[in-house]
Amino acid sequence: MRKLISFMHVSLDGFVTGPGGEMDWIIIDEEIFKDSISFAATTDTALYGRKTYEMMSGYWPGVLTNPNSTALELHYAEWIENIHKIVFSKTLKNVNWNNTQLIKENIAERITKLKQTQGKSMMIFSSPNLTHSFMQMNLIDEYRINVNPVVLGKGVPLFKNIDHMIDLKLLKTKKFKSGVVGFLYEQKNNLKQNNLKQKLWQHKSILM
Repeated sequence: MRKLISFMHVSLDGFVTGPGGEMDWIIIDEEIFKDSISFAATTDTALYGRKTYEMMSGYWPGVLTNPNSTALELHYAEWIENIHKIVFSKTLKNVNWNNTQLIKENIAERITKLKQTQGKSMMIFSSPNLTHSFMQMNLIDEYRINVNPVVLGKGVPLFKNIDHMIDLKLLKTKKFKSGVVGFLYEQKNNLKQNNLKQKLWQHKSILM
């Protein structure tokens, strides 16, 4: 069965963005970028909420035609251009990025079916609201978390409105030269409970 992995950059005090959506504190140097590319190679499907999709689709296609793009940027841009991308939104009417699918409803059921198909792992990249809802529906199998050496004080937390225990097993740690520390956790109690799946209807914020 395919895994669903959440990949997040977080502050030391557990925020994924500042209160206004700021992400300029996230460290993405060459070492971390190479590590992210290596991780991306283990996946073949990227999942986005609307805001992250609009940010990514507005940036990465242009990298392919920018003469100043680095080799690493071009490598990642080519990968993200061609993999299967899924956007979860009720307000988007269409998506025009190459190989992108729009899902508006029945999210838990659609993800469960995707997990049963052949392929590599699926990755949620950033997309805090989508990640929160997937957590509450108990759909995430692994958490890949890069902790940045900064305290924001306030912002959007990684974990929000969790009403059940998520028991995790640490699989891997990695310390980067910048001071960022990467953690990979596997969910131990990942039995999918029907009552958690039904919480989709209580979390329509991801479909905006």
